[in-house]
Amino acid sequence: MDIKLSQCFIAVDDHDKALAFYRDVLGLEVRNDVGFENMRWVTVGAPSQPEVDIVLEPPLADPNASAADRQAMAELLAKGLLRAVIFATGDCDATFERIRAAGGEVLQEPIDQPYGVRDCAFRDPAGNMLRFTQRKPK
Repeated sequence: MDIKLSQCFIAVDDHDKALAFYRDVLGLEVRNDVGFENMRWVTVGAPSQPEVDIVLEPPLADPNASAADRQAMAELLAKGLLRAVIFATGDCDATFERIRAAGGEVLQEPIDQPYGVRDCAFRDPAGNMLRFTQRKPK
């Protein structure tokens, strides 16, 4: 069986702020921008990985969801509890400095982890945790 990752989803509460971060700070390209029933989905991705899409979606992408469910999802998003994404980078320290200089909310400065990577972490504008890892040479 040959399976590969095609898409992953990140909940965002403000697509314009998310785009300013994912496109302008991280350098991801915008691949699609679709609206439907007062909702919006924006697909971004790394130019080096054209086969993998990251979909920036509403916290509760269901037009039939109740107001209470929408409120619960908004609260979870605000706490940073909905998604976490790990990006690979060739230079963790340079990536960290670029994101921090652009105003990214630092969660963890670069550190060597015992499981073989150097990594750092930030929050995106919606509160999601993003980690950036660099594999250590063997």
